[in-house]
Amino acid sequence: MTAGIKHRYLVLSGKGGVGKSSVAVNLAAWLAQQGAQVGLLDVDIHGPSVPKLLNLEGAKPRAMGEKIEPVLYNDTLKVMSVGLMLDNQNEAVIWRGPMKHNVISQFVQDVHWGDLDYLVVDCPPGTGDEALSTVQVLGSVDGVVIVTTPQEVAVADVRKCLTFCKQLSLPVLGVVENMSGFICPHCQKRTDVFAGQGGAETAEAFGVPFLGSIPMDPTVALACDAGRPFIDFDKDNPTVQVLEHVFAPLLRANETSESENVTKESIDMRIAIPLVDGKLSAHFGHCEKFAVLGVDAASKTIESQELLTPPPHEPGVLPAWLAEQGVSVIIAGGMGQRAQGLFTQQNIEVVVGAPTDEAEVLVSDYLAGTLQVGDNVCDH
Repeated sequence: MTAGIKHRYLVLSGKGGVGKSSVAVNLAAWLAQQGAQVGLLDVDIHGPSVPKLLNLEGAKPRAMGEKIEPVLYNDTLKVMSVGLMLDNQNEAVIWRGPMKHNVISQFVQDVHWGDLDYLVVDCPPGTGDEALSTVQVLGSVDGVVIVTTPQEVAVADVRKCLTFCKQLSLPVLGVVENMSGFICPHCQKRTDVFAGQGGAETAEAFGVPFLGSIPMDPTVALACDAGRPFIDFDKDNPTVQVLEHVFAPLLRANETSESENVTKESIDMRIAIPLVDGKLSAHFGHCEKFAVLGVDAASKTIESQELLTPPPHEPGVLPAWLAEQGVSVIIAGGMGQRAQGLFTQQNIEVVVGAPTDEAEVLVSDYLAGTLQVGDNVCDH
């Protein structure tokens, strides 16, 4: 399970060939250097490059009872990738969407990650099955790092990534512009190979942070071929300082979320209300948003409220996702018996037959013991 994972970061790119996996590997290695316990999950099913980048080709995860032990890169960095499961590295993985979803689910739920400060997930290019399945299986994502190169052909796909994050209510930690100019190893002069500053301009247009530009450096390619993170391959290289500058806000983002967790711990109960047009949805699976209200059970007062965009409605997904949000009660208009059973398995109390009203009104009535419920009827 993922209960021991404090923070989940996705690394996305709109297209391939922008150095996304290299950024993910170096981010994970840098976080581990800061004293954190880190997991690196490679869900690029068809092009897993993390084993090569960390010189782990040939290493095999071990089965420990019903769990899978990830491969250790070092004492603070654990790794899992489909590339570690292949006997032949030239073997093509030819899987359809449902198979990929099952494997990603196993990599998250059935791998013994232990207690992690961070899980860094290297997603394949684009916004397809793997990225969506990863979001669904993780239940919650603390931030997304989006990697691009400066030219318009790459930036056009980054905009789709940003839209993907917006539609799924995924917080964007920032945009990284990779291969931003070539640094000559002899004279240290910079040459802009790709025209434009697409990463910075796109980040500004979408109102998300721009984390910085990473130049082309031949030593990065040497580190990749040697199977070592560049961040500890040549520590005196000026590009390492650039990477540290790019990654530093991600550690600060973690410190911010730690303070938010303290606030969450002071809340005794979290109640979910499925909404359509700001009021309770007749069927929980067809709602636009979930209002999740934090409640002080002793004083019976509402302490917080947030609107969350649910993952696509598939059997069993919403109960698990709401459980990940810490929800203990769901108030709904109508719900089938099978769905109620799935919520019960997640230790979530189900209240059905609630009237169409605003979330705060429903929760206030529930806390006061005056919530009027009728028949379990929905529009499904």
